[in-house]
Amino acid sequence: MSELEHDELLQWQEEDDTPPDEPLHSWPILVVDDDDAVHAATRLALHGIQIQQRALALTHASSAAEARTILEKQRDFAVILLDVVMESGQAGLELVGDIRKHYDMNECRIILRTGQPGYAPEIAVFNDYDINDYRTKSELTRTRLITAITAALRSYDQIRTIAENRRGLELIVSAVADLMEKHALTQFAEGVLTQMTALLKLPLDGIVCAQKGSPFSDDNDERLYIVGAAGRLAHLITAPVDELHEPHIEHSIRHCIAQQAHVFAHDATTLYLRGGNQEAAVYVHTGKQLTEQDRQLLEVFAANISACFGNVKQVEMLNYVAYHDTLTRLANRSCFILWLDIATRQVNPREVVCLIDLDHFADVNDALGHDVGNALLVAVAERLEQHLAPHCRIARTGADIFGLLGPENLLNPENLENIFNQSFAVGEHHLPVTITTGYCRMLEGGESGFTLLKRANIALNRAKKHFHESHEYFMADMEDNTRWRLEVIRHLRHDFQLKRLEVWYQPQIELATNKVIGMEALLRWPSEDGFVQPPSVFIPLAEYSGLIVEIGEWVLAEAADAWRSLQDLYNAPKRVAVNVSMPQFRNRRLIDRIAEILGSHRLPPTALELEITESIAMDEPKVVISALGALKELGVHISIDDFGTGFSSLGQLRSLPINCLKIDQSFVREIADGRGGMYAETIVALATKLGLSTIAEGVETAEQAGFLRALGCREAQGYLYARPMTLKDFRGWLQQRRD
Repeated sequence: MSELEHDELLQWQEEDDTPPDEPLHSWPILVVDDDDAVHAATRLALHGIQIQQRALALTHASSAAEARTILEKQRDFAVILLDVVMESGQAGLELVGDIRKHYDMNECRIILRTGQPGYAPEIAVFNDYDINDYRTKSELTRTRLITAITAALRSYDQIRTIAENRRGLELIVSAVADLMEKHALTQFAEGVLTQMTALLKLPLDGIVCAQKGSPFSDDNDERLYIVGAAGRLAHLITAPVDELHEPHIEHSIRHCIAQQAHVFAHDATTLYLRGGNQEAAVYVHTGKQLTEQDRQLLEVFAANISACFGNVKQVEMLNYVAYHDTLTRLANRSCFILWLDIATRQVNPREVVCLIDLDHFADVNDALGHDVGNALLVAVAERLEQHLAPHCRIARTGADIFGLLGPENLLNPENLENIFNQSFAVGEHHLPVTITTGYCRMLEGGESGFTLLKRANIALNRAKKHFHESHEYFMADMEDNTRWRLEVIRHLRHDFQLKRLEVWYQPQIELATNKVIGMEALLRWPSEDGFVQPPSVFIPLAEYSGLIVEIGEWVLAEAADAWRSLQDLYNAPKRVAVNVSMPQFRNRRLIDRIAEILGSHRLPPTALELEITESIAMDEPKVVISALGALKELGVHISIDDFGTGFSSLGQLRSLPINCLKIDQSFVREIADGRGGMYAETIVALATKLGLSTIAEGVETAEQAGFLRALGCREAQGYLYARPMTLKDFRGWLQQRRD
């Protein structure tokens, strides 16, 4: 009889129902087939077989669906014998996909079997799903079946060994990284125990890390102390080892330290750690003799941990530096955010977050030096601790900003101002300090500590803008307003890049002749639905973001082209007025850019009038006067817009190289029914004395125009003549006015 006939005969022998005696660690194998006879033949063929001195433990499934049910509960199969055709022609291949992707069983080996060769999978399927072998049932004799399973198990064992080694090394690397963050010795020991049991896949229970010498005293104590323990021994942390009352553990630890070497016993392992002048032993009850592979892993682990163990004090120092301010010894911003993170999870409605800003602290540094400034910060920190600790948490979160977290009855504005009522003795100086505070109540909640800090900062910035109050509490609409402002800036930048902004023009009229003398270029932002955004809203945001510099250059270029395009009309404006903002003056290239635009767009300098607000002229007079002087040398005309609404002095006004004062429309509105106009009259008289021309804006009635003309005001603009309009409409308006 041939070997093939013998194997086929064996497949159909009666099955022995007596369960085999299997070693404790057997190879788990899953057999999936819809033919009961195949299951019986497989059991018979593999009965009593041992591979690498381990028996085979078979689990059977009659369909792909039944196999999925099994895999939901158990996934540690070494090999799966899988029929290709079951519920459907692709049922086996679909199950292979689930095994690899859904159940994430990448180490398991798969042997496909089929009784229908026409259903053989494509080559790509073998590569995509890592299939170990493929056989037709007719050729899979007993010998070939055992051979295929043996090859698969050897492959599985090699893959698992590689995976376990990789996992162990990853744990060692992560252990070192994690332990470097432990700032206390007990936490260090806890990390060692946790990582070591993870390596050995043991429960975190009944393990001890003992140090020679007390970690809590500077005395020369030679006794052994428990600095880490888990499970049933956790309560013994900080106790001497002789209080363990477990002689075998105590003996293992003492023997390990005495020998200065690892001890691998039949049911326990004790690792020896040495770093600098410190020694320690880590005891773990393994319940078995470790394999050579595990011993090697632990030795590598111990070598890495020893390097950390000798530098625990240094780690503590690094941790302290990471979370404390070196000048004041208070917590720093990072630590304060961690405190706030905890506070968000334990919301206490009586607690409040507070930021204290020392007013004009930069003046102290500038006038008295940074040493005095630093000494003042230390003095402030000490006083805050004296009055608020231990009931409040105190941190230095910025250069001259302190963060507080605690009960609102202690951190209210009145109490904090009382703390700062007395001046601070700093060397030979006695320095008075006033503060501005921003608050965020815990009732406001927050997703994180950073959110709470941000909200308190929003309130602080709002408080800094107040003239009457030195504190502000965060309200939800503040954050909404900040978010809205950022969104408007983003949208403005986007529309400017897409050339959706426009320049409109409003005529300026000579009051004596009623002729068009000039035009003012006005920036407009139409939306897609036809709504025009108010300039009073978006222009300050453009200035705040710095976008106004780029936009301002574009407006000037557009205005120059517009002026030139109108010069074919007999009543074309003689000049065009363009507004200039403070961020543009701060730009060092302002003069050069204006000169370049005048040249490239063929606009005569005498045809350009630049308008600046009175507040700009007064805020930074040195910067403005220098720039205006250079512009006037080019031949450009300069006017002060909204004159009379600021707080300029005659001395400052005389020093400005300007040509014209523009009367604010609020003064023009006062002219009605033959009354008012006192401020307009004063401005016109002042301009006459200084040799300046005047132009009134916001003129809406003939009465206002007549009154201003009688005062000696030379020019006007406003709705009486025309509203701002596009260049096309402005040209049509000029042509209609000529006709």
